Formats: sequence, structure tokens, C-alpha cells
Amino acid sequence: SGEVKVRYYAFADSTLQADNLAADVSQMLRTAISERGAASLIVSGGRSPVAFFEKLSRADLQWRQVSISLADERMVDTPAGESNERLVRTHLLINAAHEANFVPLRYVITESVNGLADRNRALQQLARPLDVVVLGMGVDGHTASMFPGARGLDQALDSDAEPALVGLTLADAQERVSLNRAALLDARCICLLIQGDAKREVLERARAGASPTELPIATIVQQRQTPVHVYWTA
Repeated sequence: SGEVKVRYYAFADSTLQADNLAADVSQMLRTAISERGAASLIVSGGRSPVAFFEKLSRADLQWRQVSISLADERMVDTPAGESNERLVRTHLLINAAHEANFVPLRYVITESVNGLADRNRALQQLARPLDVVVLGMGVDGHTASMFPGARGLDQALDSDAEPALVGLTLADAQERVSLNRAALLDARCICLLIQGDAKREVLERARAGASPTELPIATIVQQRQTPVHVYWTA
């Protein structure tokens, strides 16, 4: 299959965007459960997905069969406001979805334990290929924690690497962990949630051939392996 598999869905407002993404994701999870007995969902942090999380949390499906983890995480204490885990626990693992199995990415950095290896082992409980990966994108073209200029970006983007969780260090020295390109693409479907004309323009530049080193989202929208559904609203 030689062609890039990117489809756009445009919505009049962010409520419709969230409602449609929640309906589509819950349907994909339902299908996975009925066909394979288990479903796996990867989500991202930020402000954009909150309405989607809250809508999805009420979906009528067998949440006990669903395993949820994150595309990336800031290496901060979970109570800290910046933690993606906190966002998911507050807005998604509630209502019907409180029965889902959540796999955290954060670990305590110690010399005696290889936390990254431990989290990579924990992620093996997710059904592969992942059923749905929900990503966002920044105006700088980053997705997950693959930021332009981050230390570890080349490793995260390596198309020959095995699917894995990798460490990245941002320009401001903030430590992150992120699923690498191979792990994000090891999915039946990627849903990209974006808002605003500025982000759409960045996405078009990425699709038109920008280098993934410059705009890391390019590694998602230029590939020919995994369908990408873009949910966009102005």
C-alpha cells in the first residue's frame, strides 16, 4: 500500500470535534473487544483532549477489557499539575471508564532499578497492534514528546527501532518519556486532534515533505503503514 493514509474530518466547533472523536474511538474499542476480547488505547495530554476524555468516559462498553496508557509523560510527581497521568485520572478514568486498566509511564529515577525497562515491560500488557492511538500536535510540530531539538529525538524517530518507550530531554532540561515512532505506528488507527488554522498549516507543511527533525509530526503523516484520521476544528 503505497499511499499516505491521512483523512481529514472538519468540525464546526470543538464540542462536535470531541463528540465525534469519542464516538469513533468507542466504536473502535467495541469492535476490538468483540473481535479479540481486549482493546488498547493510547492517549495524549494537554488541554485539547479534556472534552474528548470526559465524553469517552461515559461510553457504554466493556471497560474492564480496555487497557489505557499514554503516548508520553513528563517525569514529574503524579500530583503535579503537568502530569499527563493526572489529567487522564481526572478526566478519563471516571464514570464508566473507571473500570479500565491504566498503565502509567512515570517511574521514580533510581540507580538500583531501570525504570524505563520496567515501564516497557508493563506496556507489554497492551494488546498489539494498539487499537487506537490519540495524538495531539503543538504549533512547533511536536507530537507525543518528540520535540524539535530534544535530546533523544533521533532515537525516537528511528524507523528501524523496535517499538519502545524512550527518554527525551527537552531544551529546558525537562525529562520526558515517549513512545517512539515504531510504537506509535504499531496501531490499527491514529487519531490526531488539532484545533486552529495555525496548527492546520503546520500539519500541511509536515505532509508536504518537511523533515521529521524539523517537524516531528511529519513522521506520522508521511508514513504509509498506519491510517491517520485528523479531527480538526478552527
